Amino acid sequence: MSELTLLLLRFGLLLVLWAFIFAIVYALRSDLFGQRVRRMPAETASAAPFVAAAIPHPQAAAEVPTEAMDVATSTTATRLAITSGPKQGLELELPQEPLTIGRSSESGLIIRDDYTSTHHARLMLWSDGRWVIQDLDSTNGTFLDGKRVTLPTPVPLNTPIRIGTTSFELRR
Repeated sequence: MSELTLLLLRFGLLLVLWAFIFAIVYALRSDLFGQRVRRMPAETASAAPFVAAAIPHPQAAAEVPTEAMDVATSTTATRLAITSGPKQGLELELPQEPLTIGRSSESGLIIRDDYTSTHHARLMLWSDGRWVIQDLDSTNGTFLDGKRVTLPTPVPLNTPIRIGTTSFELRR
């Protein structure tokens, strides 16, 4: 092989190596700090939390048994009680606005856990008085009573929700 060919191969290998290193650094940065979230304009941002709440998904109700939905609609939860995990025993008053759960310091419920995503799930109060859990495309999933949540799903009272190693329930 000529010296020019060897020089080009060396530079090509060096370029591939640096591209690999930058890909690793980018993946680590997005895992540690999350992806950038675009801010919505003021008038759209104020209506955004209510858009998802106003339109119930027809398949979401099918995942929860009808007797569980009757319990959820007859009484509204006011507290969130953590039943297992690092914050076991902690009880929070549920806000009227959506509660974001995840590792981010911007979350309403911060769970510092290797199995929890930066923005893992959202707990919302629908207009009919039911609380609904929505997984925010997390890596390890959100589980309601042992079943993975893929759509916004109504949460009955005293039903365990597991995110990472933390479990919690909605209570009156």
